[in-house]
Amino acid sequence: MLNTIDLFAGCGGLTEGFKQQSGQYNLIACVEWDKVACDALRHRLKTKWKLECADKRVLRFDIQRTDELLNGWNDSEYGSSEGLEALVAGYGGNVDVIVGGPPCQSYSVAGRVRDENGMRDDYRNYLFEHYIEIVKHYRPKAIVFENVPGMLSARPGENGEKIAARIQQEFADAGYALLDDFNNAIIDFTEYGVPQNRKRIILFGLRSELFGGNAKEVVNRFYVEILPKYKKTKKATVREAIGDLPKLFPLEEPIKHSGKRLSHSLSDDENVLNHMARYNSHREIDIFRLLTNDIESGTYEYTSIDSLKKLYTKITGRKSNIHKYYVLRWDEPSNTIPAHLYKDGLRHIHPDHSQARSITVREAARLQTFPDDFEFISNTALDFKIIGNAVPPMFSAILAKAILEILC
Repeated sequence: MLNTIDLFAGCGGLTEGFKQQSGQYNLIACVEWDKVACDALRHRLKTKWKLECADKRVLRFDIQRTDELLNGWNDSEYGSSEGLEALVAGYGGNVDVIVGGPPCQSYSVAGRVRDENGMRDDYRNYLFEHYIEIVKHYRPKAIVFENVPGMLSARPGENGEKIAARIQQEFADAGYALLDDFNNAIIDFTEYGVPQNRKRIILFGLRSELFGGNAKEVVNRFYVEILPKYKKTKKATVREAIGDLPKLFPLEEPIKHSGKRLSHSLSDDENVLNHMARYNSHREIDIFRLLTNDIESGTYEYTSIDSLKKLYTKITGRKSNIHKYYVLRWDEPSNTIPAHLYKDGLRHIHPDHSQARSITVREAARLQTFPDDFEFISNTALDFKIIGNAVPPMFSAILAKAILEILC
């Protein structure tokens, strides 16, 4: 069994996939600073995986305070903990695999475009350094480092150095072999059964000294031979992912339910978790109906970016550099499920014109391949956010299997 730590764990997309490899990985700890994500992860580890001491193993803390993270803390915001060292000691002091992905907003191309200084001053540019500190401390056999492809072009430093080159060098200095060209680590998740257009860098690294000078070759084989074996022959679609969920129809007038204002009917199946439409105004419902009818009828008047921008201006009187609306296509993978969904669902409109709404938390979770018994326990907006930040568990499970072929 491989002892594992998940850094920047979020709500547990990577952890969920690794836990699905029954008896192969032992989760020692997850580290995450966001309270909503920690609450969801703890709830999952307790209810599904029956993990002993889940509250202690999910460490809500700031990884930038590395010494305290390792040795314990007593803090007004984060509470108290004995720290990682105490947890690891309980499992023989050995860590075999460290996984995780520092927040990607500062490397995101879209984020850099929106920020007046191109995200150069964002502290998240350098959170990878704390990931590497933990790696240096425990010296696991293997690491997984996940991030957005925009990382390859990010140059946050004053000297214009590429962040990818620095990450490559620092892992090498720590004694780990990674791919020479990170472009070859870009993974298209649709090739692995995820019903969503989502590409991410998945860096897999090995401790060089354990492989007798062949670590680079083994890493290359991981990408060229081992991981591709798990590719699917057909891409999964929106219809396959969410087509069987209960329909939620617009109401003539909004109603109140459990303190929430609802614009759509409730599901008649109480066993479907987190499947409630977020509130949409009459204007939004009319727009959604117009756009979905346009596709269902085959008219396609509003499918180009230019036409969607013009429609937005016509309706709101405002201009936008990006198109605000997008209808999911039944027979294709969805567009990327982003953390931005917590703000609105205008770019994730359900394809059924009769429902005229944006997608629900459960639909977002299914498009991210979270199992139906994975319960999100915060409010709708924050649940969307942690789902959008996660690694799809379906791919995480494949990744975990592939790593076993190297280490076992």
